[in-house]
Amino acid sequence: MFDKILIANRGEIACRVMKTAKKMGIKTVAIYSDADKNALHVEMADEAVHIGPSPANQSYIVIDKVMDAIRQTGAQAVHPGYGFLSENSKFAEALAAEGVAFVGPPTGAIEAMGDKITSKKLAQEAGVSTVPGYMGLIEDADEAVKISNEIGYPVMIKASAGGGGKGMRIAWSDEEAREGFQSSKNEAASSFGDDRIFIEKFVTQPRHIEIQVLCDSHGNGIYLNERECSIQRRNQKVIEEAPSPFLDEATRKAMGEQAVALAKAVDYSSAGTVEFIVDGDRNFYFLEMNTRLQVEHPVTEMITGIDLVEQMIRIADGEPLTITQDDVKINGWAMESRLYAEDPYRNFLPSIGRLSKYRPPAEIVTKTNMVRNDTGVFEGGEISMYYDPMIAKLCTWGPDRATAIENMRNALDAFEVEGIGHNLPFLSAVYDHPKFVSGNMTTAFIEEEYPDGFQGATLPYEELERIAAAAAAMYRVTEIRRARISGRMDNHERMVGTDWVVQIGEYDFPLTIEADKNGSTVLINDKKHRCESSWVPGQTLALIDMEHGTLTLKVGKIPGGFRIRNRGADLKVFVRTPRAAELSKHMIEKLPPDTSKMLLCPMPGLIVKVDVEEGDEVQEGQALCTVEAMKMENILRAERKGVVSKINAGAGDSLAVDEVIMEFE
Repeated sequence: MFDKILIANRGEIACRVMKTAKKMGIKTVAIYSDADKNALHVEMADEAVHIGPSPANQSYIVIDKVMDAIRQTGAQAVHPGYGFLSENSKFAEALAAEGVAFVGPPTGAIEAMGDKITSKKLAQEAGVSTVPGYMGLIEDADEAVKISNEIGYPVMIKASAGGGGKGMRIAWSDEEAREGFQSSKNEAASSFGDDRIFIEKFVTQPRHIEIQVLCDSHGNGIYLNERECSIQRRNQKVIEEAPSPFLDEATRKAMGEQAVALAKAVDYSSAGTVEFIVDGDRNFYFLEMNTRLQVEHPVTEMITGIDLVEQMIRIADGEPLTITQDDVKINGWAMESRLYAEDPYRNFLPSIGRLSKYRPPAEIVTKTNMVRNDTGVFEGGEISMYYDPMIAKLCTWGPDRATAIENMRNALDAFEVEGIGHNLPFLSAVYDHPKFVSGNMTTAFIEEEYPDGFQGATLPYEELERIAAAAAAMYRVTEIRRARISGRMDNHERMVGTDWVVQIGEYDFPLTIEADKNGSTVLINDKKHRCESSWVPGQTLALIDMEHGTLTLKVGKIPGGFRIRNRGADLKVFVRTPRAAELSKHMIEKLPPDTSKMLLCPMPGLIVKVDVEEGDEVQEGQALCTVEAMKMENILRAERKGVVSKINAGAGDSLAVDEVIMEFE
């Protein structure tokens, strides 16, 4: 077995690989850029080597720099993680030339299956059902439009070397095909150094289901069941689960056997994933093969008990698989939520900055609950604009799907993140959505259920009533503390009342509270709510034991009450005396400034180009400018007809969120 492994990656996946390597008694080497000099993966490693400036194309994907780090440290093997060089055959060849093991598949398999065009041709030759499309290289936007018309809209424009949703666009018209082709080429060149593009038919209402395979160099291959990855936004997975709530045993077996046969056709060894789209009748079509470890691999590990990273390392060392297909079982259900540094209230645009608070829920293992958090960040760390916005993967397990979902709801409620925009509220809302709970979702779920973006979850009245009772109990604790302050004047003892009104949005909850040494009993609408908790003022997480279980609340202080976040809802909760509540109805609401005649930069980013000039008349939907952030290009369009009166930024300018790009008459 290897003595030392270099992890040619960063963030949570680098930390994940290190955990298994250390468990196996293998020393680890980290590489890092300027932006990552204080990163968690650098701290976790036994050794660390600086490899260059912050942009990935000047550090993490420069093969020569990674090879230099290998030579400096004497690493015997390299685990590439995912992204960066993980599917780069030239990197695998460079390692082989140095006599260093690549913890991944052979070069031939990477070239055959890592390239989407080649892999589709091979799949067709092997008799695998594939999606209709044009597999040749496309030279320019005019040819892209021509091919799109021949295939028939809608079409998917994809980067041949792509992954992670980058270099991918859906086009429904000639104009979108033209724009999508250019943006996909730009993103592909920036992220992968390869701007080749192909086009295929976009299958509407599909489910995205993938099969995990594991093959060794001795001809053995197995599949480790499937993962459901249909909850996606902009072709990027958000929530994954294993197994799929849609597949039956016969379809699972057919997909698994086909995936293994495809892997064996290219002499595959290591872990890999064969992705399929599946229609409503359980017909499945080969989409692509990822010749690396997938982001969502933890859910497979949780239902099978197999450490995929360990298996990859053992296979790279030449060991045969000791697991047979009969050994692979499905034990319970697992969920994964990707925590992204993006603002769901701003159409999920990237967010950067310092993590002023980062406190994930405790990792636990019981007979009915398992919580796992794969992360590469820490409280006080910086979220950089140079890399992927994913900062953690929160995973839960349960003996069945309903329990796994409930465990995830509670874990999300207990996850505290401050300082940046993040998608925790959105994730919570999805897990409460009836369509998700039923398991009846497609890859269009987010687009269909949140067509106008995410504006926060709306909790049912019964849940708001429980929160009102909890808020009253917490407020009473704060009032008691104030009443007991030292240094009071004689005969000025402060009395804490029993009658209050809790105001949450449009709802008023008049209540009476009675306290004892163990907690409070709150009477609302002739219904008693018992609240018991060890919460004290200043704590940002409150666990309130109530009827129907524990209520987990993220708590912040505001004048006259609390900011409370629960199940995707962000609430201002005011606790007032009956008279103060009556008078509050007459308070004038402060309105935000009018920015309707301005184009604001929706996230920190770089202006790639400006498509209009001062004095131009623009139409609704017309492209105004393109902003790049975290390697993704975002085209900003006019919301309505107007005339450009002033342009404040140009190509090459780096802007902060809400900076004014242009103004309109």
